[in-house]
Amino acid sequence: MKIELIPAIDIIEGQCVRLTKGDYDQKTVYRDSPAEVAREFESFGFKRLHVVDLDGAKSKHIVNDAVLNAITSNTSLTVDFGGGIKTDGDIEKAFASGAAMVTVGSIAVTQPELFMGWLEKYGSERMILGADVRHGMISINGWKEDSSEELLPFLKKYVEAGVKNVLCTEISKDGTLAGPAIDLYKKVMDAYPQLHLIASGGVSSKEDILALDKAGIPAVVFGKAIYEGKINLKELWDWQNA
Repeated sequence: MKIELIPAIDIIEGQCVRLTKGDYDQKTVYRDSPAEVAREFESFGFKRLHVVDLDGAKSKHIVNDAVLNAITSNTSLTVDFGGGIKTDGDIEKAFASGAAMVTVGSIAVTQPELFMGWLEKYGSERMILGADVRHGMISINGWKEDSSEELLPFLKKYVEAGVKNVLCTEISKDGTLAGPAIDLYKKVMDAYPQLHLIASGGVSSKEDILALDKAGIPAVVFGKAIYEGKINLKELWDWQNA
């Protein structure tokens, strides 16, 4: 089974953007219509999409639910959505706007009981635990704050509670096109081989994705490399299905 390929769309003010290392001051706008971008991904054959509401992450509540709705209404992609999911109202809004899955990170750190409640209510298939890592520690609130949680112990309690999907982003790599943190992901897989781990951050080429595949990482999210023309989507999809 080859690595699962998940293209990403990050949204600020309704536009398709990318940041570098999560820095809102290092923003590049790529396209005005995220829904159009999503349709293009679908036309290449992709089935999954990772959508991040960067306005939501910053303001601590969902902002771009209308954009999410436009994407899910105009494609049949399985969309996982993150950014600003802090309350019952937020998670309900995400699912009502067509998200098949949600990625939740900060709440799992700051309000673990709320996260556990969602896990129980919506089930492990619809919940992705976001583990954003900087210097080995979990970062929260749109990467504005570092918590006191170390990655592996943080994952342990949630894996034991039934979490199956984890999106792990190495913040120092994100948006840099400097190559993924393969050693970090291998550590996670060695500790929790049953996880559906989604690697995120630093992917710069098809070769990076092949290296993650070779390392046994189940899935990868990638965005900037697409928008900067570093990855040929048709070539990648042909490899996936060869």
